[in-house]
Amino acid sequence: MIHISPEVMTVLMFVGLLIGLFMGHPLAFVMGGLAVIFGYLGWGSSSIFLMFANRIWGTMDNYVLLAVPLFIFMAQMLDSSGVADDLFTALRYVMGPIRGGIALTVVVVSTVFAACTGIIGASIVTMGLLAVPMMREYGYDKKLTYGSICAGGTLGILIPPSIMLVIMANQATLSVGQLFAGAVFPGIILSALYLIYIAIRCYMNPEMGPPLSLEERNKVTTTQVLLMVLKSLVPPMILVMGVLGSIFAGIATPTEAAGVGAFLAFIMVLAYKKFTWKGLFQAVLQTAKINTMVIMILAGATCFTGVFLGIGGGNVVTDFIHGLGLGKWGTFWVMMFIVFILGMFIDWCGIVLICFPLFLPIAKDLGFDPIWFVVMMAVNLQASFLTPPFGYALFYIKGVDPANVDIRDVYKGIIPFVTLMVIGLLICAAFPNAIMWLPHLLIE
Repeated sequence: MIHISPEVMTVLMFVGLLIGLFMGHPLAFVMGGLAVIFGYLGWGSSSIFLMFANRIWGTMDNYVLLAVPLFIFMAQMLDSSGVADDLFTALRYVMGPIRGGIALTVVVVSTVFAACTGIIGASIVTMGLLAVPMMREYGYDKKLTYGSICAGGTLGILIPPSIMLVIMANQATLSVGQLFAGAVFPGIILSALYLIYIAIRCYMNPEMGPPLSLEERNKVTTTQVLLMVLKSLVPPMILVMGVLGSIFAGIATPTEAAGVGAFLAFIMVLAYKKFTWKGLFQAVLQTAKINTMVIMILAGATCFTGVFLGIGGGNVVTDFIHGLGLGKWGTFWVMMFIVFILGMFIDWCGIVLICFPLFLPIAKDLGFDPIWFVVMMAVNLQASFLTPPFGYALFYIKGVDPANVDIRDVYKGIIPFVTLMVIGLLICAAFPNAIMWLPHLLIE
């Protein structure tokens, strides 16, 4: 065993993590590999592998995490149902006469879709395929086009049901239902900020988002539009009520509600006459792939966290942050800033698994409500999908039309929306009841 101070080990572990990620290695294996190396350096004994086995078994044996594959399957089924396509078409006619109407439609549909699924990839790709050609045809500003699609799509990871919130609840030992309830209004606030921004920008500069032509609007009657909206909006709302309603009412646990949601999504595919055996096979295959990725990251991260805390890294970070002497709110914003910066380089799952064991005890010592603090981190992590160099949403939208989408326009387009995310974070900090009102209502 090599005697190295906890401070040096802490720095070396974080440096090793950054080096591994910048070299392009998968997060799960980087964290797992560092756990083996530093566990051996710190303890010099094969007993670390017994600790790894116990921690991984604890992850695999967690009943709450059963909700993850069920919510993923629900998202895959919804993607197959074509409900987003129909809702986009209907709302496009409703908002068509308004300047920036198509961009507004993108955000509204993304918000509805977010309330049905916790996967952002499907939302961004679907909206990109539907909206980019049309917005290009009508002469929409490219930066507004890409920014609205990326920002709207990321709402899927915040507005419940969300696999990120499930994993956060598991790591923080909080109620998934209360965390879902706490994230509802922050998601709506962000969506409203996006809509207000788009409406104002297009009102002030009509060339950024021209309304639909009169000829296009006259293709359907008001009655037809109303029927289209009802047909495409009612089924998703039934799904949302079935999942979130059963959780908030205390009828079902989140895991049971996830099963209900997966079943209802399957029924929707049948009702929309989009069911195929090939589609079902692809949905199951994608669910298996994504769930395996999540579990591998959880396994690697839990070993990394065990070693990090075992060598005294948690105390080092806690002492360092407290030693800054910034007070309650100064310390809080330092933690939020660290999460924001990490979001540029590390997957949200890694950030949650690294930061929670370090930040939650500090937040508790400072007197912050755990549910409020975790939801604030969830709001903050919205930006991680948009901020370069590793923002997933940027690559999703680029992949929609690689030949015609200029990544520079995408980077410029997300800047106002990242700013709006920061404003949303400030609003939630200034008005804590935006997060806590619904959880308190459910408890009472």
